[in-house]
Amino acid sequence: MSLLEIVGLTKHFYRATALLDVNLSVREGEILGLIGPNGSGKTTAFNCVSGLLRPDRGSILFRGEEIGGLRPDAIFRKGVGRSFQLLQVFPRMTVLENLLLAAQEKSPGILARILGRDSVAARRRAEDLLAVLGIDGLMEHLAGELSYGQQKLLDFGMVFMSEPSLVLLDEPMAAINPTMIEGLVNRIRQLNRAGVTFAAIEHNVGAILEFCHRVVVLDHGELIAEGEPAAICKHPQVIAAYFGS
Repeated sequence: MSLLEIVGLTKHFYRATALLDVNLSVREGEILGLIGPNGSGKTTAFNCVSGLLRPDRGSILFRGEEIGGLRPDAIFRKGVGRSFQLLQVFPRMTVLENLLLAAQEKSPGILARILGRDSVAARRRAEDLLAVLGIDGLMEHLAGELSYGQQKLLDFGMVFMSEPSLVLLDEPMAAINPTMIEGLVNRIRQLNRAGVTFAAIEHNVGAILEFCHRVVVLDHGELIAEGEPAAICKHPQVIAAYFGS
């Protein structure tokens, strides 16, 4: 069953076409990889799904409901979480405070935030997440004191404070060392087994082919291939897109 269904997604920037009639789905319970050369439209697709961009044409269905063109906060509250290429942490707040702040974003209004409703549950969830991420010993440290890789894990954890059903990861492994990559992959798998569906953009093709159930490939805004990782590695259009024909 498809959790997210994209049909005919098209996005132009003036005379440049970023996406052209893209059709793809994210099945509930899977880890989908989205790869392609620079400028292929991967982040534009995520921006359309998460509401940062309004599609020019096409449909974006989440659990069968049209979300294309909705505001980012409305899409977020429906259960779509998102990480970005650039870190979104607050360096002068503690690790725990960053997570608790992220939890507030799903509160229905300012009054609930001021009153701190569900604060005990939020703290418990934050502590559990930090344990899963392996940085629970840094709970009271300022986020700005953490290494880049640790901040990446914190940023990753902040996405999950809202308990999303679908998480869009934009280059989660960029600029972190191989040991940290292995740990992050293991944590994605662990959260996936717990019921979270993922779609991930990543330039580390080797890593994404290793842990994704299925891979979709974009090139110049068009979908050129999709399938299991082993088949994608040998696909002639994918090889041509990365290395030239």
